[in-house]
Amino acid sequence: MKTIDARGLSCPEPVILTRKALASGDASYKVIVDNHASKENVTRFAEHQGCRVTVSENDGEYTLSLERSK
Repeated sequence: MKTIDARGLSCPEPVILTRKALASGDASYKVIVDNHASKENVTRFAEHQGCRVTVSENDGEYTLSLERSK
């Protein structure tokens, strides 16, 4: 599982990092962001790319687990 640490970055940077990671073709990814807007934007982008997204939150940090649909 590839991990993208986008904490401290504002949009569109987390989405751009996620797009680059998805281009690698791996089956699953973990994206860590620290603001609500980035969580929403990365989730929307990943779902549009055909990924299933699961979000967990811990002390203001969001971990998005992305899995490509088969």
